[in-house]
Amino acid sequence: MLGEDLEWFTTLAELERVGAAADRLHLAQPTLSRMLARLERRIGVELFDRRGKRITLNEFGRIYYEHARRAQTELDGAAQAVADLANPAKGVVRLSFQHSFGGSLVPQLIGGFRRGSGRVTVTLWQGAAETVTQRVLDGEADLGIVSPRPAVAGVGWRTVLRQPLVLAVPADHRLAGRRQVRLAEIADAEFVAMHQGFGMRRIFDELCAAADIRPRIAFESSDLVTVAGLVSAGLGVAILPREDPLSASPLSGPVTVPLADAGASRAVGLIWPAAAILPDAVRRFRDFTADWAQRRRGIP
Repeated sequence: MLGEDLEWFTTLAELERVGAAADRLHLAQPTLSRMLARLERRIGVELFDRRGKRITLNEFGRIYYEHARRAQTELDGAAQAVADLANPAKGVVRLSFQHSFGGSLVPQLIGGFRRGSGRVTVTLWQGAAETVTQRVLDGEADLGIVSPRPAVAGVGWRTVLRQPLVLAVPADHRLAGRRQVRLAEIADAEFVAMHQGFGMRRIFDELCAAADIRPRIAFESSDLVTVAGLVSAGLGVAILPREDPLSASPLSGPVTVPLADAGASRAVGLIWPAAAILPDAVRRFRDFTADWAQRRRGIP
């Protein structure tokens, strides 16, 4: 069936009245009758049984109608796919982020953005901070959410939120009841830390250097939940971000004590390739994130 035949034929097949179909299609009734006659001549059979002014799909017509309806659906889908590709506002945002932001921050940002952004598709990838940054630089991701700010050139940065850091200790630890603590007070402790290449490991190393201590690392992990679990089991202490008050599944288990050290917080930010011309959908996600951060400024 030719594309131009689809709409009028399916309309006529569903109404089974030439006059009603002509009115809906804004055609003259004789014109619609001639179109039907040409179609039937082309395929070699009649598609309707005629009973006065009433027409009814026959066996041939029903088969033709089912194929026509599927063809129309396919063409509509193709037209939408082309329109989405041609319109950057209905494009794709490739977002990479650290694992610790997957439980709360990333779902909130995507949910808020999608409510006002129609068919924009957001694809996700999770990994260590250095890997996320490299994916952005290599063009494998449009945007990244990392902490701390990357110490490399070529990426733009916009702070999304700032999280205070805490000392996580087992429940029976001597510091469990303290209101705050300095890192130097636990210089001789065994620590549970993230692997090298992860954002929290870089922050931990910088805090230890500022406090002039050389920490003893008992365990390393690539997951903050695992770090918290090891601390709860009495296998060391750790530096963690304070639980996000917006999180639906915060870290649980260890007792946390605020750190009094200067700079004991982590900045969480959005990054993008500084030299690239970003597609419209990506720019809109970046701008939405800035607005989201502004609205939440009072929440640490």
